[in-house]
Amino acid sequence: MILPIRTSIRPNKTPYANYALIAVNIVIFALTYYPHKDPFTGAAEELRPWAEQFMLIPSRPDLWQFVTYAFLHGGLLHIFGNMFFLYIFGNNVNDKLGHVGYVAFFLVGAVFSGLGHTLLSGSPVLGASGAVAAVTGAYLVLFPQTLITIVYWFFFIGTMEIPALWFIAFKLIFLDNIIARSTANVAYDAHLAGYAAGMLVMMIMLALGLIQTTGFDLWSMLKQWNRRRQFRDVVAEGFDPFESRPARKIKVKEVKTEAQQKKEEKIKQLRQMIADRITQQNLPTATALYLELMAVDPEQILPKQYLLDIANHLTGENKPAESAMAYERFLTHYKNYEYSEQVELMLGLLYARYLKEPQKAKKNLESALSKLSDAGQKKLCLEELNRLKG
Repeated sequence: MILPIRTSIRPNKTPYANYALIAVNIVIFALTYYPHKDPFTGAAEELRPWAEQFMLIPSRPDLWQFVTYAFLHGGLLHIFGNMFFLYIFGNNVNDKLGHVGYVAFFLVGAVFSGLGHTLLSGSPVLGASGAVAAVTGAYLVLFPQTLITIVYWFFFIGTMEIPALWFIAFKLIFLDNIIARSTANVAYDAHLAGYAAGMLVMMIMLALGLIQTTGFDLWSMLKQWNRRRQFRDVVAEGFDPFESRPARKIKVKEVKTEAQQKKEEKIKQLRQMIADRITQQNLPTATALYLELMAVDPEQILPKQYLLDIANHLTGENKPAESAMAYERFLTHYKNYEYSEQVELMLGLLYARYLKEPQKAKKNLESALSKLSDAGQKKLCLEELNRLKG
């Protein structure tokens, strides 16, 4: 048995829409669930009689049933499982799409999974699992390189981390819904239609620029793969991309001590681990590794976005000295950054409020004030300068 318990990323904003969908499902479940036997046929029924009209019945579907069926559930385990997975994967999708967009996407996922079930199966269906599958498919496209922490228990119990791409694609889609189709009362076709709809919609939105790509989503991964494929094809045809470069002088290889070699290997290892963790959007671990890298070699410089993300995270972790040092290094090595005034503003506030270095604070705040365009940020900057001068 394998169960996901958390992801390696957290939403930047509170996912109110996802919480609202979970609450609505629970309330409707409380109002409609009533296990009993039909007085005429003696068959076991799960819903109150008045709620049965809202199930999706493929043989005679009404339009509203393609939405309403997703808010009905046939038992405590049924609703708990669906709401648990919606909580695990929906929070970050909500954060990416916004509240209105996320609710609309959830309903679209319900409709498409209902259509898939109607076309491929003739049995009545209820439950949010198709819509949740669409949300999970969207998570796979948006955050494929993040880590899913799972609990497993076979002969023993333990936890481990698996990339979201492999866990969702292999475990949830392939194993659970294609290979292990053993339980008769599970709407496998609705699940698969939901996964397909969620993945397709997100890929289209990323391709059209309707939502901003992060460089780590599935669309970006496919583009990077295609560029590498094109490069290999060109090289295979005999083109040498380096032949036009001027010849370099051959230098005598420097003899390095064992200590120097170990240090270089450690630096290389730390830089690779930082890149991996940032790719997985695991900033807390990446930040800890960065501080370790600085202890080994304070002259190391990370790529622009990596360094900025880590500096911001250090500020959030209430480590002003380390954060200020990272911002300083950023401004020194990336002078042409288009939003350098915001970095200067943050650096000025750190020096003024936490590190008690007024001269450095004034220098950064005055430089930021001359370039800031946001009225709120300019006001904050000016107020801090006046406080320092007063």
